[in-house]
Amino acid sequence: MIQFGPEIDRTLLADTLTFAEKQVKRLVEKHPGFYPIYTKNGKWKHEGPAWTHWCDGFLPGMMWIFHRRATEAGSPSAFWMDRAIEYSRPLEPRQYDKDVHDLGFIFLSTYHRWLQLERDPKLNDVIVQAGKTMALRFQEKGQYLRSFVSEDSIFIDIMMNVAIIFYAARETGDRKLRDIAIRHALTTRRYLVRGDGSTAHEGLFDLQSGEFLRQTTHQGFRGDSCWSRGLAWALYGFNSCYEYTRDPRFLATAQGCADYYLTHTNPDGVPSWDFQAPDDSRHLLDTSAAAIAAAGLLRLCRQLPDPVKGFYYYSSALRILRTLCEKHTAKDDAKWEGILKGGVYHIHKALGVDESVMWGEYFFCEALENALRHSPAGVRKHNGAGR
Repeated sequence: MIQFGPEIDRTLLADTLTFAEKQVKRLVEKHPGFYPIYTKNGKWKHEGPAWTHWCDGFLPGMMWIFHRRATEAGSPSAFWMDRAIEYSRPLEPRQYDKDVHDLGFIFLSTYHRWLQLERDPKLNDVIVQAGKTMALRFQEKGQYLRSFVSEDSIFIDIMMNVAIIFYAARETGDRKLRDIAIRHALTTRRYLVRGDGSTAHEGLFDLQSGEFLRQTTHQGFRGDSCWSRGLAWALYGFNSCYEYTRDPRFLATAQGCADYYLTHTNPDGVPSWDFQAPDDSRHLLDTSAAAIAAAGLLRLCRQLPDPVKGFYYYSSALRILRTLCEKHTAKDDAKWEGILKGGVYHIHKALGVDESVMWGEYFFCEALENALRHSPAGVRKHNGAGR
């Protein structure tokens, strides 16, 4: 169970985000035009396989975060604005990409952030089309958005991408799109989220009948274990569904996932790569899961009517960020090119294990910026709350 300490030092967060800017600037100057996924021995540029093509939005997404940070500080950064556009624009053709289930990752981190700064209808059109393309993955028999691996497969990761369908539905008034997103979320909730709030990575369906067959995994320890990054995806993703729908079932699911995370993680908030990992690999942490969880908790805490529970999630997120800032960054390693050490991509394929990973970098920066920008309404400190 997570343990709490004193309130986090804003200087620590700000200094870490400044370090993140330094590392990203170093990356784009050393490898211009390169979209990395994970480091190898701390280096971004290597010949390791990608497995799938899903991370291109995270690098420019961080640039948009840095640009907004500079703008709100009163010193707009032409460097970050120019780089963000330079790295976002090549992604535009992927609004029609039918080969991945990751269009939310690609466009919500880039074009959606861009749109918030420049209200250009053409930017909105790209996001809407990406949502429509994502919806084409829907399988009527089974009521789910298929994963990239096969038609009978559903991934917990897809919950992080459903929001782009909700967005497209809202912008176009298309009830069919909204219905697809809701039905997928309900199917995921029923079959991949367990009664204790833990999650499975993958579920398989019978294509002829639509019957659910079993839980399984590609990246977790076992089909019946709880892969920590998948749980963090669910925590964040179901809250996003609640933000679009105000359906209390999605809020309850996000809370269930959050409570499982917080009661099963290590005392400092950074979990093992799988909550049921065997003894010989239990020591292997996944800082990217912690970064996603912190980012998700900082959004979830603002949705709760109970200020005590909201403060618990808020203070938990800050505790995770403190740990990541103090123990897991590359600040003291001049040769390391990433920001956050100790991430895990795919343990079974030996890809990006105990390395920097782009989603960990992005959600770490998102959480740092969120915590610095404001304390969420309704999560003010109460006597003894969250301890």
